[in-house]
Amino acid sequence: MKDIDIDKLTLKKLGLSELKTLVSWAEKEGWNPGPYDAEVFFTTDPDGHYGFFDDTEMIAGGSIVSYDGRFGFMGLFIVKTEYRSSGIGRKLWYQRRDLLLKRLMKGASIGMDGVVAMQPFYSQGGFVSAFKDERHEKTGLKCTIDPYVSPISTNDFETIIAYDSLCFGLPRPQFLVPWLNIPGNANYKYVSNGQLKGFVVMRKAGNGYKIGPLFADDAIVAQALYEACLNAAPDESVFLDISSENKAAVELTKRFKTKFVFECARMYYGQPMTMALDKVFGITTFELG
Repeated sequence: MKDIDIDKLTLKKLGLSELKTLVSWAEKEGWNPGPYDAEVFFTTDPDGHYGFFDDTEMIAGGSIVSYDGRFGFMGLFIVKTEYRSSGIGRKLWYQRRDLLLKRLMKGASIGMDGVVAMQPFYSQGGFVSAFKDERHEKTGLKCTIDPYVSPISTNDFETIIAYDSLCFGLPRPQFLVPWLNIPGNANYKYVSNGQLKGFVVMRKAGNGYKIGPLFADDAIVAQALYEACLNAAPDESVFLDISSENKAAVELTKRFKTKFVFECARMYYGQPMTMALDKVFGITTFELG
């Protein structure tokens, strides 16, 4: 641990290059981000990423993304290894929380996904656990593609955004459009009788691929979309983050004999977001909600 005067640290808003550095730290921590995550996170909210600087060196950082002032999300919270256990993380976390509250409308809540070890600390800061998240891993394999499943095109974006809003709890086109446009993505929709019944986004990660979101009307639709993802990544690791509140999602992981990786908890400061959890078979991202 480096000796440092935390009172002399400067809190600064991060630019894209600095956010890329923060994501690179996350990769070293084993969080397995995608190669284009930083660009999408920055586009979602250019004012939503802050870090502590010792003179010109960034030594800690995190996101405090505002969704049109109606909802906030705290994620991507990292302190460089050599500066940990010095109080820097505690100070930065509280400053980020308070700054985000100022950016939100009165009464708006904040969400975050907290790892088990940090949940007591987050609870002290006013966050309450709403449900448990679990990351599961499955090796991609050849699957028969359901005839109702097809790739998402730009012509589908308006319908996809509306369905996402229903599941997530509010519209987030500023995030979803660039998320859908990540190079190399495998994005699929399930359409029956002219109606969108679900969709999934799968992006390349440092290790394998990560699914998120996977939103569907029911387990049949969710399985068809999940199989499309597995089929698109043969012999690669495919990661899916589920909410334990969705029992059908839990059963999906059991049916495919996935490997449990780790768990965390969705926590809220204020009123929990009204998500359609029965349709959430895959959390979008632990960093932005």
